[in-house]
Amino acid sequence: MLREVRPAIVLLLVLTAITGLAYPLAMTGIAGAIFPAKAQGSLIEKDGKVIGSTLIGQEFKDDKYFHGRPSATLVPDPNDSTKTVSAPYNAANSGGSNLGPTSKALADRLKEDVDKLKAENPNAAVPVDLVTTSASGLDPDISPEAAEFQVPRVAKVRNMSEDSLKQLVVANTQGRLLGLLGEARVNVLALNLALDRASAK
Repeated sequence: MLREVRPAIVLLLVLTAITGLAYPLAMTGIAGAIFPAKAQGSLIEKDGKVIGSTLIGQEFKDDKYFHGRPSATLVPDPNDSTKTVSAPYNAANSGGSNLGPTSKALADRLKEDVDKLKAENPNAAVPVDLVTTSASGLDPDISPEAAEFQVPRVAKVRNMSEDSLKQLVVANTQGRLLGLLGEARVNVLALNLALDRASAK
């Protein structure tokens, strides 16, 4: 009996060591050597302090900043554990709202968001990514159109010209990966940092 079980146990231990320890450590080491910034979470520092990551969105509420996509991430309600409350860009609880196209709650939220944005910039069509959440709820990017839509508000609050802000958006726009994959995008945190630098001049 032991002769039949022993090879299975040895194989389990060997494969656990290879796939559970050696392989992950090797991949982590290779990633750290080839892509050190990405392997460490693509962190962004300002004045020696980590203020975010290019991979995880943040909530910007102040009108002097560009805003990202809405986030549907939730956390348990501290007052009632059977309910949840909104916690935008909560990386510990990534996920979408799971509300479908027939959901009244979704339709009401979309209408409210569109009306608010229309009041902010009545002369432009509201970009869809400013009112819809991503599947993860952590999307750090918006479309160039969504950034340009916000230019009049930011320009007014910061007393800057719209043309200079449009140039800032263009300078912070990333194209498709390899010219083929995905869509053009603007990282909101990077854009807002560039905006702060431009305002300080």
